[in-house]
Amino acid sequence: MSSDQHQELHSSISEMITGVESSVGSSSSASSSSAQSNGFDDDITPFPSPVLSATSLAGLSLSSDGELEPEVDDDKIVTEEDKARALELKAEANKAFAAKEFNHSIELYTQAIALNPKDATFWNNRAMSKAKMEEHGGAISDATKAVEINPDYAKAYYRRGLAYLSILRPTDAVSDFKKALGLEPANKAIRDQLQMTVKLIRRIEFEKAISIGETETTSSKCVSLIASGACNLDKSSQSADMPLPIIPDDPNARYKPTKEFVEGMVESFKKGGKVAKRVAWEIILGCKDVVEKEKSLVEVTIPEGVTCDVIGDTHGQFYDVVNLLSLTTRPSEKHYMVFNGDLVDRGSWSVEVALTVFAYKWLYPEYVFINRGNHETNDMNKVYGFEGECKAKLGEMTFKLFADVFTSLPLATMVTASQPPANNKSEGSQPAILSPGGKRRFFVCHGGPPVSKDGVTLDEVAKIDRFGRQPGQEGIMCEMLWTDPQEPVGRGPSKRGVGLGFGPDVTRRWCELNKVTAVIRSHEVRADGYAIEHDGLCITVFSCPNYCDSTGNKAAYVRMQSNGALSYHQFDAVPHPEMKPMAYSSGFNFGGF
Repeated sequence: MSSDQHQELHSSISEMITGVESSVGSSSSASSSSAQSNGFDDDITPFPSPVLSATSLAGLSLSSDGELEPEVDDDKIVTEEDKARALELKAEANKAFAAKEFNHSIELYTQAIALNPKDATFWNNRAMSKAKMEEHGGAISDATKAVEINPDYAKAYYRRGLAYLSILRPTDAVSDFKKALGLEPANKAIRDQLQMTVKLIRRIEFEKAISIGETETTSSKCVSLIASGACNLDKSSQSADMPLPIIPDDPNARYKPTKEFVEGMVESFKKGGKVAKRVAWEIILGCKDVVEKEKSLVEVTIPEGVTCDVIGDTHGQFYDVVNLLSLTTRPSEKHYMVFNGDLVDRGSWSVEVALTVFAYKWLYPEYVFINRGNHETNDMNKVYGFEGECKAKLGEMTFKLFADVFTSLPLATMVTASQPPANNKSEGSQPAILSPGGKRRFFVCHGGPPVSKDGVTLDEVAKIDRFGRQPGQEGIMCEMLWTDPQEPVGRGPSKRGVGLGFGPDVTRRWCELNKVTAVIRSHEVRADGYAIEHDGLCITVFSCPNYCDSTGNKAAYVRMQSNGALSYHQFDAVPHPEMKPMAYSSGFNFGGF
């Protein structure tokens, strides 16, 4: 393939997946001296969460705490003592990685690099640790440095290819997988990953071609099929212990939910139960009927005597969601719940999680609220498992129905206290910012507030035309699904390496402008399940314990009282049936390398 053909295909794939794609900054030039490959086991489990806006700092990388990593002296004269100490640090870093202490392993590899920047394995191992922390731009930069030092380092090309794939740049990934395979032609893991990525590109191209000219939404098609009798209930496809909603005498009429149905369905799912396609469609369409009436910014007031829990990413970890619901108690008129996006992908029970949350929204439209996350999007579902899982369990039309309804989900929920605050204390050092009515209120969205520029108001968020739209690569919708907080002031690249990071000053200006007490967001793993940042104005909550069976993190949810007081509740992972994360993924090979 010529360079022009490669660029044309790259642009085509980028547009169909994410919109125009920005480049990722790589390290500055380095010496080309070779380094010996190490025997470190390269765990390739990906943790992809690309940010799609176009901000980068070429040659620089963010550390795990949001600070810029120290620059490396490529011309440093490395002594034998430096080499020996660097190897000791690498051994400590390897142990930290094995213990799932990824931030610590990054720090130790960074120290090793400072002593001996000419050893390619230090850079590649740090790239692997950064990938575990979703810092894929940094992983690309480090792997690039590794191959600059040692052009024959197959593992570094492979690592960089996985990072490119993780931020939805499959054509760049193919190039690196081919280089790695050229160096190790007998390596099955590389060959399998290359083949999977090529197939992914071809499938994206094919699906784009056949979708041209389609005007009717999948939701409309499914409603028509139900009305015509083409999707009647097949009880033989459903588990015997799976309950049913209220079914009218007319087999072509729409169903109605009951508490007994929803809770019985969850219990059946726990035992591996299956739901009939017609029932699944009714749940999804029932949720759509509710959310399409809501604004892009939903406004909820918590009455006296009512609590509201904000739930972060759940990512298909169904058994952890069931445990979570037992801790929070199920939603009711006395207990509201906000699910803050990323219900699906990665975990291999995404269908069960999505149907559970959608069913509760169908049952309790005034007590349950769902924000869209960056994984409620076509591109992510295609690569990270939900599309494959949904097709395997309920068929292609059901996946398309989910994908259609995902675009109807609101982008944010403003949760406002009905009672005055007990005091004026905030989650930080400054007095709490209150609403015009003197109440605490929290802006809940998946990634963060729209802060690429100052002055964006709540009214602008409420008026976003979200229906049928993917987030693209810029604009308010994209920012709300993809941005990340950073410690430095101002705006810059996120720790993911591509995209926007917003500092504490940016958060404060936005909160003061809009009279918001704090932003509650998700989107990122936190070791403790939650983090209070930006002097209490930015709160991250992540509800996937031991994320992807790999990271060893706690999970959490945030509880709000009717006076706006917050409390933070942690929980651990629970056992689940033998099924690996991303078992249905069509993008990654888990054979190991």
